[in-house]
Amino acid sequence: MRAFINPKTRSTRTTRTTRKLAMTGAVAAAGLLLAACSGSGSGSGDAMGGMDHGGKTSAPASASASASAGAFNDADVMFAQMMIPHHEQALKMAELADGRAEDAEIKKLVGEIEKAQDPEIQKMKGWLKTWGKPESMGGGHAMAGMMSDADMTALAATKGKAFDRKFAELMIAHHEGAVEMAKTEQRNGSDAAAKKVADDVVRTQAAEIAQLKKILERL
Repeated sequence: MRAFINPKTRSTRTTRTTRKLAMTGAVAAAGLLLAACSGSGSGSGDAMGGMDHGGKTSAPASASASASAGAFNDADVMFAQMMIPHHEQALKMAELADGRAEDAEIKKLVGEIEKAQDPEIQKMKGWLKTWGKPESMGGGHAMAGMMSDADMTALAATKGKAFDRKFAELMIAHHEGAVEMAKTEQRNGSDAAAKKVADDVVRTQAAEIAQLKKILERL
């Protein structure tokens, strides 16, 4: 025997079910909308997080850390092109100390010069390669503090305390030239890595100049 269902009751139940389904769908849609909004604003875990609203992808944060990423200028290029041969001559002077220097403090200072300046030469060569610039700047540019061939020959001809005194005198002048060029880079340069090396040159070589002057006083 089939149960009798009042048509009004059936209609009421259907209406309630329809309303419940509609409400559930609205809540779900609202949740999706909120999630989408919060995801795009957070900048993390979202495909749009690496883009700005102009449609351009954001540059990696590490890009500005290298010498090639920043805006370099003519002063940076000249600093590297001049400091490379300047440092190379200092290394040649340091090489002459082997078998000629007598003073222990001179010998120690020679080792510090070699340790500091060779890595700086490699850095500067790398910058110029990245910038698409030649290592040599050509003639017509005098570098402060550079020794003449006669100076180098005279230094090589000495030994013992005579070498120590000559080395100290020439290296003071050589360092003073390097400090002068580095200060020019500090004033006029643009590249952050080049300016950092200039800061290091001024700091370390000014200290070595003071040390060499004290050595001369006691020799």
